[in-house]
Amino acid sequence: MKAILAVVLAVALAVTFAAVVGSREGGGTDDEPWTFAAAMSQRRSYIAAAQLDGQIYAVGGMVGETGRFLAVAQRFDPRANGWTGLPRLPEAVRAAAGAALDGTVYVIGGQAEADDGRQVYALDVETETWEERAPLPEPRFNMAAVALDGRIYAMGGFSGTKERAEVFVYDPASDSWSAGTPLPAPNHTFGAVVFRGEIWAIGGRRNDEILHDVWIYNPAADRWRPGPALPEPMELVGAAVAGDEIHAIWESTYQIYDAGTGEWRSGPRPLVTRHGLKAFAVAGSLFTIGGCTTDLHDSQVVERRRLS
Repeated sequence: MKAILAVVLAVALAVTFAAVVGSREGGGTDDEPWTFAAAMSQRRSYIAAAQLDGQIYAVGGMVGETGRFLAVAQRFDPRANGWTGLPRLPEAVRAAAGAALDGTVYVIGGQAEADDGRQVYALDVETETWEERAPLPEPRFNMAAVALDGRIYAMGGFSGTKERAEVFVYDPASDSWSAGTPLPAPNHTFGAVVFRGEIWAIGGRRNDEILHDVWIYNPAADRWRPGPALPEPMELVGAAVAGDEIHAIWESTYQIYDAGTGEWRSGPRPLVTRHGLKAFAVAGSLFTIGGCTTDLHDSQVVERRRLS
């Protein structure tokens, strides 16, 4: 009898182990929880943000309850878990795009109190000084921007009364913009990352539709192709790359793309559900910064999740 029980127990353990391994190999839900990191000094959403040399820069934005534009600029050190104030942006801007390249953080477009939405500002992080750069060819807000191969790609966005598909490419050497290959369809409020040498545009909004769409731009072929669609539609997405994974967060939806499986899986629910947040992977952890809660209150919250 004992021998039979031992065999049954061994089989049960083997089945359980196989189920766990199979769940991990197939994606599954990650168990590592979110925790709170040091908060920003001010509640704000629709910030321009970028990562440079292991530091995260958060610039501008708005206080949604009043609609007030902000010129606040701060730097977050993930290892020290602390924020440092920086010189204010030359003017208050909200819904601008952020990107970083060669020791410089760029704030691109956005709704401004004085300018027309074409403005571009550059922060030299060594001297901590701002200067104006060549303006965008056309006004934009809620666009996405990434740095790739020594240039900045500013994509999509909103202008006038509709979403846009144009892509503008900035060359810092000549301080000039040129036309890139447009998105396959107009889009704004999407997340964008550089993953394995290509640009991924994730989710977004078109008219009244929140999108599942993922599009991938290959710079060598100079064309976009469809990527693995999101399991759930997402807009105002915070997106970041960590190793062989892309992390995309919007409110209570957290999706992780695994290049090994070619599939998205669900991650743990954030502590504070926010849209219009920014996400960065630094020092072995994922950070989400700012945004607007589902109760439409801007947030100074920073959440951290350790990555294996």
